[in-house]
Amino acid sequence: MATNRRPFGVTLVALIAWISGAVAVIRGIVTVANPPTSDDWSGWIGVAIGVVTVLVSFGLFGGNSAARVLVTIVFVLDLVSALITLFTYFGPLVVLGAVVSAALAVIGILLLYTRRANAFFRG
Repeated sequence: MATNRRPFGVTLVALIAWISGAVAVIRGIVTVANPPTSDDWSGWIGVAIGVVTVLVSFGLFGGNSAARVLVTIVFVLDLVSALITLFTYFGPLVVLGAVVSAALAVIGILLLYTRRANAFFRG
């Protein structure tokens, strides 16, 4: 009897999403806890986005189709943001960051929609 094992690509995207969410939570907490230079609202938004990202990553691990759609939306928004940054701001580090961000978004989308990933999310 064949089992529908999670493809490595889905596992990789879920791990990256989990790490990204954890980093967003930590970054948000540091922002809120740094009163002289903090932006409380942006820190709390970062915490909220980080928590949602961590929760959605667990959905990817379990093969939840809604989690895949949410992560895809986030990747598309990341890609658009990276492209805007690429054509708006100048400087080698900004360009490098935008290129890396865009590449990760494209790779993530591709990995979530391979034939094996589609079969995994179908159940």
